[in-house]
Amino acid sequence: MNFAAFKYKSPNFTKLKTYGFEQIGDIYSFTTNIFDGQFQMTVQIAHDGSVKVDVLDIALGEPYTLHLVEEASGAFVGRVRSEFEAVLQSIADNCFERDVFKEPCAKAVIKYVTDTYGDELEFLWDKSPDGAIWRRKDNRKWYAVMMIISKRKLGLDSDEQTSVIDLRLDTVNDVNLVDGKRFFAGYHMNKRTWFTVCLDGSVSTQTICNLIDKSYILAKKK
Repeated sequence: MNFAAFKYKSPNFTKLKTYGFEQIGDIYSFTTNIFDGQFQMTVQIAHDGSVKVDVLDIALGEPYTLHLVEEASGAFVGRVRSEFEAVLQSIADNCFERDVFKEPCAKAVIKYVTDTYGDELEFLWDKSPDGAIWRRKDNRKWYAVMMIISKRKLGLDSDEQTSVIDLRLDTVNDVNLVDGKRFFAGYHMNKRTWFTVCLDGSVSTQTICNLIDKSYILAKKK
């Protein structure tokens, strides 16, 4: 089951143990009581980051699931839901780390920028947790934007979600770069001065890193 608290995050297993999780094989398990001890809540986290949560009504010895029903209302179920979500949020805040862009190419690009420029992605928008930017340290101007979008938004015939990177366009030397197949008009940016590349392997990591270098230089000139 997917829970909002863990979206775009991956577990840090060392932190899970510090928090109180017990490792049982490949599963990390944590049990606590909620609602004044009337319910027992068990959170299990697998190595792939998947999360399983069970709530047991201690008095009845039966699973309790009403808090998972969106239409369920009332003070009782509302309190159970609130305490349930608070436990998950605490675990997410203390034991998980941000992990938005998961494709191998995306991870390689992030490592390249960190190693080359010492810059970390900045997640600026609470309402868009899957969007982040890199900017130069000297003039604070952006040289790259990373997002997760549907390929259809780039004009492709697919609803597949993919990580993309927006980069500054060299309008003098690369005016014909945008081809609508591998390189696209800048998504959510000025289409005359930015372009977009999918980080799905359609363009080599080395090519993208070279384009990041050019974008970095262009951000200095602006």
